[in-house]
Amino acid sequence: MTKSSIEEKVRYSDVTEAKSGGVTYTPKALAGFVADRIVSAAVPVLRRAARVLDPAVGHGELLLALLERLDGPVEVYGFETDPEALAEARERLSRAHPSAVLNLRLGSFLDHVLDDFAGGFLGTAEPYDLIIANPPYVRTQIIGADRARQLAQQFGLTGRVDLYHAFLLGIAKVLVPDGAAGVIVSNRFMTTKGGASARASMVNDLNLREVYDLGDTKLFEAAVLPAVLIARGSEALPVKPSFFSIYQIKAVAAQAAPDSLTALGHEGAVSVPDGRTFFVQHGTLDNGGDPTGVWRLATEDIERWLATVQQNTWRSFREIGKIRVGIKTCADKVFLPKSWDRDLELHRPLTTHHTAQRYRPEPPNRQVLYPHHTVNGRKQAVDLALYPASLAYLEEHRQTLEGRSYVIEAGHQWYEIWVPQNPADWPAPKLVFRDISEQPTFWMDLDGTVVNGDCYWLTGDEDLLWLALGVANSTFIERFYDCRFNNKLYAGRRRFITQYVEQFPLPDPASNGARKIAAACRDLYTKLADEPDPALERQIDEMVWAAFGLPVEEV
Repeated sequence: MTKSSIEEKVRYSDVTEAKSGGVTYTPKALAGFVADRIVSAAVPVLRRAARVLDPAVGHGELLLALLERLDGPVEVYGFETDPEALAEARERLSRAHPSAVLNLRLGSFLDHVLDDFAGGFLGTAEPYDLIIANPPYVRTQIIGADRARQLAQQFGLTGRVDLYHAFLLGIAKVLVPDGAAGVIVSNRFMTTKGGASARASMVNDLNLREVYDLGDTKLFEAAVLPAVLIARGSEALPVKPSFFSIYQIKAVAAQAAPDSLTALGHEGAVSVPDGRTFFVQHGTLDNGGDPTGVWRLATEDIERWLATVQQNTWRSFREIGKIRVGIKTCADKVFLPKSWDRDLELHRPLTTHHTAQRYRPEPPNRQVLYPHHTVNGRKQAVDLALYPASLAYLEEHRQTLEGRSYVIEAGHQWYEIWVPQNPADWPAPKLVFRDISEQPTFWMDLDGTVVNGDCYWLTGDEDLLWLALGVANSTFIERFYDCRFNNKLYAGRRRFITQYVEQFPLPDPASNGARKIAAACRDLYTKLADEPDPALERQIDEMVWAAFGLPVEEV
């Protein structure tokens, strides 16, 4: 078993039954929206009796919405693994559409694609004219290693992917060439590395028509940030897909709409009756010309803005050092409890998000027992015999630590931290940052701390790190993030993870503007030991915008 697969086994060992099934039923309003967009795209199909498919029926909300918008005869096909949900869907559909021919199966759509489709469903090999879907949001690691490998092999999936990625590829396989499909997905699919193969399939095997990033509209009761994809079959002439984006903002709205889905018809700041205001953008889908590339919204203004940034970019963050996540112990209560009742030889100061502040953190107030060091340039576990107090403490918790059988199976000592990173890097200056925050929160660590797994960190040339610190904390980088990645969580929070931060740009460090930014960040770091200096922060922010050839904008 690989280290990554062991990590996933540990991570998902206590997943609830509902979560493991990916149960997130579709709200009626969203079902109607998706059905409307499918019908709009499905003009050729509407001229004949349609074969309609929902690969994850649930309670039947999506099928009900679509059938309400179809006038002619239909044959309805569907798959569902929950017998109670399927029974409810069958009863609802029979009552609302008694003339529809229902072919609903208890089972997995993916099994249908992998095992049955060559031989057909109920004896026919015909594909489907209209597909409407809200696939389950489940990591393949949850469904088991064997099944995950089978899905990866059959559908060409790579990396840490979700079950709905396989559904997307399956849908592409079973849609008629002139058909239409509408699929609700997590908006993470558009930007994560795990979604790359599914994005490529949607681009290569279907003709995308519309992409809706529904952001933090909170249409689902669960914490789902959805997107809707509307596609035609392979026979349709390719077009540049439209891209619509909606995210909540704090602003005065110039327009109003009865709900967030209707707000998509407007642009700019739009208010809804519950008091929320959304920023709505219309543009086209851009993936950088790479089928596996990140999907983002492109407009003429955004493209001009990014072109100016590119003209003034020297390197990206990934080119000045490797971004890593902090340590993962898999036994935090042993290695880094909130407080210690004794002093140990192997204690090291620990950085966590609790001490996070922009530019300069709070002094570290936690310690980690860190049983690793570097010998001849290589990471090794320490000899506990040399550290009697630490040995005695670890022996007290030996049963807990040996319970991490995967550590020993991977060839490590029972007392090792599962992911300790490189002990030689801790004393060096480090740029550290939080994962999730509304405002970028990056700081310089000059105290040689160990970084916990709730933060990310970067080492490299110290002068470049000071420059990167100013860029990363600027309103410019907020604007860059929104233009380049087009992805937020609830309440305007952004995710500062490796695949995003490594693409952050840096101006030429030899330029006068860049040298001033680095010097000002050093100065601000010193001043923050005594008191805040908002004026200097604003000055650094203005210098960053200028370094990229842009006027300061309000973000």
